[in-house]
Amino acid sequence: MKKKHWYDYLWLWPIVYFALGLFNILFAWLGMIDFLLPLFIAIVFGNKAFCNRYCGRGQLFSLLPRTLGCSRRTPAPRWLASPLFRYAFLVFFLTMFGTILSRTYLVFQGTASLREAVDLLWLFSMPWAHGEENAPAWMVQFSYGFYSLMLTSAVIGLIVMALYRPRTWCSFCPMGSMTQLICKSKQRGKTPPECMPPVQAAPHASEEKSTNVS
Repeated sequence: MKKKHWYDYLWLWPIVYFALGLFNILFAWLGMIDFLLPLFIAIVFGNKAFCNRYCGRGQLFSLLPRTLGCSRRTPAPRWLASPLFRYAFLVFFLTMFGTILSRTYLVFQGTASLREAVDLLWLFSMPWAHGEENAPAWMVQFSYGFYSLMLTSAVIGLIVMALYRPRTWCSFCPMGSMTQLICKSKQRGKTPPECMPPVQAAPHASEEKSTNVS
């Protein structure tokens, strides 16, 4: 039996993160770990170690189908893994993040009021009590926006996990796309194996073997 390491249990992290957000929306700030750590590793070490080893969401997408059988395990459409779609989705993702920062700044400036709601899939707005009355309004506003972004991306990942192969999300994950670009830049056009984009159409055996796809 393969020896378990501490990072093999990081699939618990996304569950804990969303549960904490239900308790207090300010815990949404913890999601910045998943935003900044992959970039830090890619910039400093020039690889995608976060995606290949430390991504709790990717691990969870692999674990759920194994335990619950909730994936059709069919190949996803090729366009989902195409550079055009991946980078278009990255631009869209960054635009949404920019919108969050803009709203947060307006609240900080006092020119906009705090909006206490979590948006799902950018379509549905759910009123939410943040559970912290003493925090600055701008900090709470960022929490709502970032939690919404994290929740929406998780739901998208679960949908494509169920429809296609378990880690289909990894083939167009914005963080994976950004770290790949950083790796390529540091390698001056050369793409070592650890910087290659994930192949969502890989055989099932390789998915079950490890969680080293990002």
